Amino acid sequence: MKGTGSEAPEPTIEAATEGLRDWLRLLHTPGLGPRRVSRLLEAFGTPAAALHAEGRRWAAIGVPDRGTAAGLREATELREAGIDTDLAWLAADPRHHILTRDDPIYPPLLAELPDPPPALYLLGDRDLLRRPQIAVVGSRGATPQGLRHAAHFARELAAAGLTITSGLAHGIDAAAHRGALASPEGRTLAVVATGADRVYPANHRRLAHQIADQGLLVSLWPIGTIARPGHFPQRNRVISGLCLGTLVVEAALRSGSLITARLAAEQGRSVYAIPGSILSPVSRGCHRLIRDGAQLVESPDDILEDLADWLGVATSLPPQVPLQPDVHSLAPADAACLDPAQEQVLIAMGFDPVTLETLLQRTALTVETLSSILVLMELNGRVALLSHGRYQRLDAGPPKT
Repeated sequence: MKGTGSEAPEPTIEAATEGLRDWLRLLHTPGLGPRRVSRLLEAFGTPAAALHAEGRRWAAIGVPDRGTAAGLREATELREAGIDTDLAWLAADPRHHILTRDDPIYPPLLAELPDPPPALYLLGDRDLLRRPQIAVVGSRGATPQGLRHAAHFARELAAAGLTITSGLAHGIDAAAHRGALASPEGRTLAVVATGADRVYPANHRRLAHQIADQGLLVSLWPIGTIARPGHFPQRNRVISGLCLGTLVVEAALRSGSLITARLAAEQGRSVYAIPGSILSPVSRGCHRLIRDGAQLVESPDDILEDLADWLGVATSLPPQVPLQPDVHSLAPADAACLDPAQEQVLIAMGFDPVTLETLLQRTALTVETLSSILVLMELNGRVALLSHGRYQRLDAGPPKT
């Protein structure tokens, strides 16, 4: 044994185990999705055994050979270059992890699924994978009320000890992540549709960095992978698969969020939905879910009570402000901020998006007076101006963080 007196060198890419390389070889093989990898592992036991099996044995279990097995043994330059890129990323930062299905900390709820992902690329606190999670998903084109509801539910559920899981998309996803991050000690997890080194959508780069610092980013794809349409259903399956339940805040009838909710139900997980106006397109998906058996929820406490046996956490939160309060139920300090004309407009507005013409008919105010009141209430966060010149009242929930 040679003694140089120097410190042991830092681990290098070459020091990565051959076992991990075998997993990555499967992952980098075109046409080998989770289902086929599961067949190979069931038939041969380990990635190494599968890689060394003859092509005809692959074909015998329904995995087309097409020269794949032989190609794997030859370790083509392209495949090995991709593996080296993954391992270089892994070695670059202690927050980087590649978690394979045989790892003891692979999330148990995800492992219950048929054909779970062969590997997860992680950036951040990987211990969150074993903490109780709730998915919060919904429309990319959410209403102002929907965004407030998503942030409010996420903040309160995170405060109760749940990790908030979503997909980093615009709209409800982003509001849920931000709501969780706004809670003291709140944690959030984002399952992304790209490699763990990329951000999609690009304008969520800052949010992604916050999540990596205070939570966890999860990817199913090798480093450098860009977003593709086929990735989003796979991402949704993992979002629901990681969680005890899925909350849908707003969703149109043709929404990816409904796919996530359907997958959650198929996986035996709880599905929750927040009701909305019967006139709102982004409420129709939630209403369909409720008709199909999803639990209608009006406060975070409803979810905590339902999950109490799983969580072992307190199910009692501070009294919740109703999601759609009447102006007369506002706290005195809030009510004092409303002059009679503003209160008249809020009552006339109700909780559905309305046009200026509708408000003019309901209030009998002049255009100048009504416009001035709406501008003032918009500045004060009482109402929001939507597309096509419509206005919608915002709920009187907790102040923005």
